[in-house]
Amino acid sequence: MFEVRVEADFAAAHFLQDYHGKCEHLHGHNYRVFAHVRGTELDEGGMLFDFTILKRNLRHICGRLDHSHLNELVDKEGNSVFHQNPSAERIAQWIFHQLQEAIDAEGGLPAGNRLYAVDVFETDTSRARYIAD
Repeated sequence: MFEVRVEADFAAAHFLQDYHGKCEHLHGHNYRVFAHVRGTELDEGGMLFDFTILKRNLRHICGRLDHSHLNELVDKEGNSVFHQNPSAERIAQWIFHQLQEAIDAEGGLPAGNRLYAVDVFETDTSRARYIAD
């Protein structure tokens, strides 16, 4: 099994509506995001997946979140992207699905390889991970 990982970051504000503590108040983080691809198949060049493609897409997605108020983000239908509670877990899940769509739009991953996980760090010591089903 092989694994590659790329990272990106963004700064954003949020608050948690259903949390009782200091995080229920508006505050911000400098988020760090890692995207992991795993698989057993290397391409003809000996690579699991091109770092450039993975980084470009992850950075684009994180750029959409950069300097935003995460509670105010809505999808095309006007629904709250994070259900009004942009926890690190929900952010990781959303980034994962956005990244999967972007990779698929560029031809996808070779058979036997997959986007495995997205990690979202709110701080250096606090991380949430979303793993593929």
